[in-house]
Amino acid sequence: MFKEKETFYITTPIYYPSGKLHIGNSYTTVACDAMARYKRLQGYDVHYLTGTDEHGQKIEKKAAEMGISPQKYVDGMAADIKKLWKTLEISNDQFIRTTDKPHVKAVQMIFERLVEQGDIYLGEYEGWYSVSDEEYFTETQLSEVFRDENGKVTGGIAPSGHEVELVKEESYFFRMSKYADRLLQYYEDHPDFIQPESRKNEMVNNFIKPGLEDLAVSRTTFSWGVPVKSNPKHVVYVWIDALANYITALGYGSDDTTLFEKYWPADVHMVGKEIVRFHTIYWPILLMALDLPLPKKIFGHGWLQMKDGKMSKSKGNVVYPEILVERYGLDALRYYLMREISFGSDGVFTPEDYINRINYDLANDLGNLLNRTVAMINKYFDGKLPAWSGQQTAFDADLEEVAGKVIAKYISEMDNMQFSVALAEVWRLISRANKYIDETEPWILVKDEERREELGSVMVHLAEVLRITAILLSPFMTQSPVKIFEQLGLDFVEDGTWDKLSFGQFPEGTTVVKKGSPIFPRLDAEEEVAYIQEQISPVEEEEEESDAPLWDPNETELVSEKEKQIKYEDFDKVELKVAEVIDCQKVEGADKLLKFRLDAGDKGHRQILSGIAEWYADPAFFIGKKVVIVANLKPRKMRGEISQGMILSAEKDGELQVVFAPKEAENGSTVA
Repeated sequence: MFKEKETFYITTPIYYPSGKLHIGNSYTTVACDAMARYKRLQGYDVHYLTGTDEHGQKIEKKAAEMGISPQKYVDGMAADIKKLWKTLEISNDQFIRTTDKPHVKAVQMIFERLVEQGDIYLGEYEGWYSVSDEEYFTETQLSEVFRDENGKVTGGIAPSGHEVELVKEESYFFRMSKYADRLLQYYEDHPDFIQPESRKNEMVNNFIKPGLEDLAVSRTTFSWGVPVKSNPKHVVYVWIDALANYITALGYGSDDTTLFEKYWPADVHMVGKEIVRFHTIYWPILLMALDLPLPKKIFGHGWLQMKDGKMSKSKGNVVYPEILVERYGLDALRYYLMREISFGSDGVFTPEDYINRINYDLANDLGNLLNRTVAMINKYFDGKLPAWSGQQTAFDADLEEVAGKVIAKYISEMDNMQFSVALAEVWRLISRANKYIDETEPWILVKDEERREELGSVMVHLAEVLRITAILLSPFMTQSPVKIFEQLGLDFVEDGTWDKLSFGQFPEGTTVVKKGSPIFPRLDAEEEVAYIQEQISPVEEEEEESDAPLWDPNETELVSEKEKQIKYEDFDKVELKVAEVIDCQKVEGADKLLKFRLDAGDKGHRQILSGIAEWYADPAFFIGKKVVIVANLKPRKMRGEISQGMILSAEKDGELQVVFAPKEAENGSTVA
């Protein structure tokens, strides 16, 4: 009897088309694509959704500035984004646009239903709104507040860095607080619902426990949005409109709900950490109000940044994927994005790291293994691979064992969406195979006719490793696995299947190509780093030669706020360590204190209280970051809480900035 395939529904956030997408945006889409391809490889019936979020005030303003209609503007942007996904060989099954008529109709139906059942009511909103973020903020949520000479708030800066404006208008509100307890219970009953767990702690401590405020869900000060059917002067708040795409794309609210019944609830919503709140608070509550199942998992990944912070056109530090693909090929980019960054954490793009990944991982490790194997099969066996004969050398069993462990670990890490760890496992197998060549010394075996079977076994084992490696890489790299199979004389469609992830599966008598060509040629590192740097650096005018005198450090007058200088021996008594922030909360009854839970390499987590709350309005900002602490400061009690050290910060003219450690620094490592 035919058994129906198990389904797997995965989504990216729908992208806001206010500008050209860079590699930071591409990161999420490639990650989802790797997961979708992995599940298809395993035999799942996959539905992969991406798309564009096309309504809102920012789009309306952008189009007006360009002298075109909002629809014409988003049509062009959507076409560009689709073109980019085609360039990156994204295997999405569907591309939704929030201007699609079926989506608009479904959103209107959802809104009217929530009004009818009392979850949405009409009121008046006055508060701070960021056009760039399409988000409302309370005064306490702003990272910076502007006041006039009388102390009245006149504006401020959102956590994203964008300026907010005061909005006062009639608005519909969603009764969020009605569902707060139910949402917390859901978190409790489904501990894997929000990943990584630090994101869940942030949502609970910063937004739910302090009390969920009713959410303004409509606007009247602009018109580019989904009109409320029963009150058309209102348009639906862009986030309610956008979030509904995950179900309207499947036909929810239409006459044909076949896809919805088949694929919902989603297995994974993958989103950037900046929109976790919308997906883990507003979206679940909306689904609860509609009496629909919640998605199984929401994964809030970190940002791909530059050394000087988030990618921004104003900073001149944006990297566009098309440039890298054109010069270095698609697979190099897809591999780098998934290997370099620990999924869930922030990552930093540097030209040096990008070229090193190509030269060391792809050209040296993988490329050389393929080149050497194909060359030896041609040289020792006229290009025809010997038959599988089991274990013939003293090293065969260990290679097979490593392969088995790698496959098991790979599956475990892929299931948890730890892509960089899964790829590291594949490279463990590649490294083991390169070592296997040195151990078995085929150039020695070929000189002894009686050891011909051993030589054949070495060739087959190497070919098997490459075949298995290509299959494991296929969710990440769309072209190289096919090229590896071609050089081995195999057809990827026929032989690159999930059920062939074991030794002894190589078709007997296969003939490899006569002369293999490098799939990743080695690059001139200095030249290529300079090339990438040119692409991301803002153009600057040449500076005139300076007439400044030569610098002599002996003439510098040293300035210190302390009266006495200290000797090195005194400084050496202070133990500075790197500590990762596991959690951070405000201290009850103390406006200036933040309470940090830290992993500083101790036998358990330590706690430090720091009087920096007035400079950091959102304690969750620190979660996942690494700070520098004084580790051997004698513990003391503050407000009834133990403080086991001190967090370093820099302060001048009333402004304070915490000193952060590089993310690569190990927890507990000494700062010297």
